[in-house]
Amino acid sequence: MDKMQSCGKILVYTRKPKDDYTESLSNSIHFAYCKEEACFEPLNRNYGILFAKATVDEQNVIHEKGIKSPYLFRDPSGLFGIIAIRVAKEGKDDLESKGHILLWTSHDLITFNYIGLLNLHKDLFVKNVICEYCPDEDKYVIRWQGDDGCYYKNTFGCLTDLSSVGLPEQTDTYSYEVPDVSLADIIPGNMIYVEKSIGEPFYSHWSPVYNTEIRVPSHINLTSRKQLDEVKATAVYSDGSTAEKRVIWDSQDIDFSVAGSYTVKGKAAQERYQFPLATGYADPVILPWNGKYYFISTNDNKNDIGIYVREADTIHDLFAPGFKESLILDVNEEKGFVQTFWAPEFHWIGEDLYIMFAVSGKAWGPQCHIMKLKKGGSILNAEDWEEPVRIKRKDGTYLTEDGITLDMTYFKADGVSCVVWSYRKGIGTPLDTGSMLYIATIDESNPTMLTSEPVLLSRPLYGWENIQGTINNEGPYPLVTDDMVYITYSGGAACGYTYVLGLLSIPRGSNYLDVGAWKKSSTPVLSYYSAGGIYGPGHNSFFKDYNGDIMIMYHGEKDLVQFGTRCTAMHKVHFNQQKVPIFDVCGDRDLNPSLAEVVAKITIDK
Repeated sequence: MDKMQSCGKILVYTRKPKDDYTESLSNSIHFAYCKEEACFEPLNRNYGILFAKATVDEQNVIHEKGIKSPYLFRDPSGLFGIIAIRVAKEGKDDLESKGHILLWTSHDLITFNYIGLLNLHKDLFVKNVICEYCPDEDKYVIRWQGDDGCYYKNTFGCLTDLSSVGLPEQTDTYSYEVPDVSLADIIPGNMIYVEKSIGEPFYSHWSPVYNTEIRVPSHINLTSRKQLDEVKATAVYSDGSTAEKRVIWDSQDIDFSVAGSYTVKGKAAQERYQFPLATGYADPVILPWNGKYYFISTNDNKNDIGIYVREADTIHDLFAPGFKESLILDVNEEKGFVQTFWAPEFHWIGEDLYIMFAVSGKAWGPQCHIMKLKKGGSILNAEDWEEPVRIKRKDGTYLTEDGITLDMTYFKADGVSCVVWSYRKGIGTPLDTGSMLYIATIDESNPTMLTSEPVLLSRPLYGWENIQGTINNEGPYPLVTDDMVYITYSGGAACGYTYVLGLLSIPRGSNYLDVGAWKKSSTPVLSYYSAGGIYGPGHNSFFKDYNGDIMIMYHGEKDLVQFGTRCTAMHKVHFNQQKVPIFDVCGDRDLNPSLAEVVAKITIDK
């Protein structure tokens, strides 16, 4: 486009592996944005946005893939195209990709449509590549260099039709401008100019959201201190979204029995929870019930043996010095409860409270179990829980006889009850499948047995899910809103700094067993790059506190190490203007302390 009409510039690039940023993360597509004459600013906090999908062989084993030499272009309609060379793990030539390149399209560089592999040549590896639209021929021209040192071109007529790619023709050398940018440790691709209507939403979407303003009504009519205490502030954010915040009003000098006008000061507030809330506690869950809060988790301090519960009147009290824990499920060799008491979760299913968890017998191998609270029972009393039952398929067999199952969760939407869990086969062997997410329906009157066949929902095919020797999709947890069902899940190393949260989503009213109806985010929604100094944030849960805020709990680590101590963390979930949850708006970005002081005029009517 005409540079004079442009608002900014978009740079596409990959990164060099360094320190905490591994090959699996570096070999992905990154974007930076430059507003007019400013400097380029990395987006998504300099974390990859588009990742190549791994392939799965005939033995069901995943083969990780990466990306190099990305190139960004645009057609006359404004549609973006992104091409890149697919490489094997650690950036080496990929035999499966020989003679091919990857192609995505996008209307806004916020959502992406993966088109597939373009076949350029049957015998040569592609070493670098560019693509431009040729208006004279009304075609796209791909120019590339092969591993024989020669240059070639292919033409194709439609970005969404892989079969429209023509045969390669040898051609002259080509070049393109590589921008001179000040970003460190990157491998730049190319740069294009974009207009304001594209650049600003693109920049906003991939930039951190933060609090920019606090508003309160300019004038308030009321009759009592209680009414004043109910007046809330509106926090405004950099993306235009808003959130209500309670206000602590300083009204002690005001006599509410006397009519008149007054000026009152206040301070917007949001509950904050220090990290770590609890050291050595992973996979945390809180249940608000009957005016109290209950905390349950994997207890690393007990070598993950036993299920322990805490009870308190407030969330802070759950983690205050002197807390008490009740052991509600202990070792029982006869019943097969010996080790890996993992990821217990409270769930209301129908009218009953259950705990879903995984446990192993003498032989290591966690399997999904469920236990029910007896009518009128106390959560803290072991005797008030029915004996755990191992989950079965609808034909009465166990979920698996040749692998492990764990991290089962539950949701109900539109009258349909579903469970989601993680399954893995061949762990520690050359035939390791990696952990995979499955979904099935249940009848809430008998949640111990599936009512449908399990359906494969997600596998760890992206580089951020398949990293540091850990091939993980685990820890699913639902967040059901008015129009969507979201499932967060964890990928990467469960005990390391690369652990992250991914996101699956589907519109309400869909067929929840239709894998094609689910959308999977191509980049994590919470990582050590976005969690405010917490490393390896993962295996989360959600709950609504008694203030009406939706909270996200997860475990993370204090130090940048490959295997650290898992600790409990928590903050509020933010929702953007489209009511889509954002999971990394925390601390001062949720509520800026320098903006918290507010003033309002009140009139007391009598």
